[in-house]
Amino acid sequence: MRIELLVNGEQHETEVWPGESLLFALRERLGLPGSKNACEQGECGSCSVLLDGVLVCACLVLAAQADGHEVVTVEGLSGGDGLHPVQEAFVEAGAVQCGFCTPGLVVAAADLLARIPTPSDDEIRESLSGNLCRCTGYANRLASGAGRGNSARGPRVASTAGGGWPTPHPREGRGAS
Repeated sequence: MRIELLVNGEQHETEVWPGESLLFALRERLGLPGSKNACEQGECGSCSVLLDGVLVCACLVLAAQADGHEVVTVEGLSGGDGLHPVQEAFVEAGAVQCGFCTPGLVVAAADLLARIPTPSDDEIRESLSGNLCRCTGYANRLASGAGRGNSARGPRVASTAGGGWPTPHPREGRGAS
């Protein structure tokens, strides 16, 4: 089946099979490897993207569900040649480690700061709770998510206008940490 979607501000059209995930389509069909394929069960957050401004796990969304919609991946956060302020904050705080979970954490942190420009520690922990890192503690990542790197407050990258996606990001529905 053929789908059309707006990815990182660019219109794309591609063939997908009906059971193909948005993650596979982004990585393999559109050549955007930033969203990582780790668990394929929506548990780790490594594949986090914004779908019509809503944070979702791309491994749980069918590519066909994204037909006619807008997707923002980690590659599209900056909107230009440089890094997005959240990406810069991760670098400044030394929060990149092996890098596998970093794209999902960056997208989740950018979403948080778009919704809550000055989040509390609890709001940061809650917002990033759906993103797992297997190689480090979370202190630098939490600081980066809060924009405590010098320049993490960037332009709004998401709207929280909803979208009714049936497969929310893992943090949805969890109580505060």
